[in-house]
Amino acid sequence: MQQEKDRTISNSNNIRENAADRVEITFYTDPLCCWSWAFEPQWRRLQYELQNMIVYRYVMSGFLPSWKNFNDPLYSVSRPMQMGAVWHEASQQSGMKMHDKIWVDDPPASSYPACIAVKCAELQSPFAGEKYLRMAREAVMLHGKNIARQDVLTTIAQNLEKAYPGAFDAEKFLLDLTKNDNGINAFRTDLNEVQGRNISRFPTLIMRSARKPAIMMTGYRPYPVLFDAITQVAGPTAHLQKAGSKEDYINYWGNITQREIEEVFPGEK
Repeated sequence: MQQEKDRTISNSNNIRENAADRVEITFYTDPLCCWSWAFEPQWRRLQYELQNMIVYRYVMSGFLPSWKNFNDPLYSVSRPMQMGAVWHEASQQSGMKMHDKIWVDDPPASSYPACIAVKCAELQSPFAGEKYLRMAREAVMLHGKNIARQDVLTTIAQNLEKAYPGAFDAEKFLLDLTKNDNGINAFRTDLNEVQGRNISRFPTLIMRSARKPAIMMTGYRPYPVLFDAITQVAGPTAHLQKAGSKEDYINYWGNITQREIEEVFPGEK
């Protein structure tokens, strides 16, 4: 766990210190986005193999304000029950397990609460924000928890504090979530960025370097496509780092799905 904490803190420091020598990635996403969850195996592999080349930040999209006026013409979704079919498709295509029955049993009313919660965690550190985002995804995608509910978001924060003592304060998180406007204001900044760039599909990644034009990649993509986009921005990948063993890769991430393991070690259980 300490290795993981040090990795993320190092990443955030590199953004400030060595941006000219790195590929900067802005990752537009949402805790409720099934295609972002589907993309986790490829994204984690990239984070591992190019950890000395990339720096990144997450921007929350708030793609589901409410069901009152929601309409996704691409998938013909305008009410919760229809979202389950999209999650099922994303799961089948990616191999990532998804609890699609939540859209019948206990459908989230909005993705805004989870987005605000991620920003509240991120106010404490980039590490906390990234870990909270992952734990929120696991809660809804793997365990069918309604992450639009405050009690669920609070439980995630408490679990994060237990997992990384000293790196996250659940009480401060709750204050920023419910007692002041810190989390909401941080999320509003993200929403303004998403709207200003006219980004409407997720995940979307914008990749930049000091030497090449930026590239935007939208939607679920296999790893070779993601890797190729990075090389177009960065040039030859001299710092590629391969996982020495499956155990090393599992230990590096901690919580990990079988599909994420198979992305790096095909066919291994």
